[in-house]
Amino acid sequence: MPKKYGVKEKDLVVAHVVNLILTGKLRSGDRVDRNEIAQELGVSRVPIQEAVVQLEHDGILSTQYHRGAYVELFDESVVREHHEIYGMLSGIASARAAEAHDPEHLRQLEALLATMRANVDSRAFQEAAWEFRVLINDEYSGPRLLAVIRGSQSFMPRAFWLAYLDNHRDLLPFYEAELNAIHRGDAAAARAANTERAEAMGRIMLAELVRRGVFKPAGAPTDAF
Repeated sequence: MPKKYGVKEKDLVVAHVVNLILTGKLRSGDRVDRNEIAQELGVSRVPIQEAVVQLEHDGILSTQYHRGAYVELFDESVVREHHEIYGMLSGIASARAAEAHDPEHLRQLEALLATMRANVDSRAFQEAAWEFRVLINDEYSGPRLLAVIRGSQSFMPRAFWLAYLDNHRDLLPFYEAELNAIHRGDAAAARAANTERAEAMGRIMLAELVRRGVFKPAGAPTDAF
């Protein structure tokens, strides 16, 4: 696989392993084949080990001495939990934005929201939404909060949301509610908007994982899947 310049090799490995899990090629309890990853991505063992350390820290892999790295439990409850944590953490930063009520940041957020409103196209919408989140998270998170926010985003890869066709319909109302709350200085409402948006994202991701065959449909008998 050609290397992507400007992207850390460790991050390429992280994204690759997460994609293997989200496509069902790796499942709970499966061993991660480091040699196969090295061959597939054209990287050395060093970034693979760095990625394993990060993925273990994020609760996605676990390591066993002299045996290797294995996929942790991955089911519907895990996907919901990752999104719940993400909503809670990003809500902290958003609440701080509401309390700070910085006029310049409000102008920048308004401009980004206007871009989201004007673009039904998924990629343009999501790029503006990404900048919206980065502005709030970078400005109102300390180093530790920012690190755990990024860790909680493991199972919500950016590529998925860039390709999702209904961002405008499904997610815009939550961004509008969040910015309205920040304008009012309502920290509790800003937190709530993040929690509700993350829950919606979790539902969308779960539906996609069922469509891909990674998870079985609710109520489907085990032997029919």
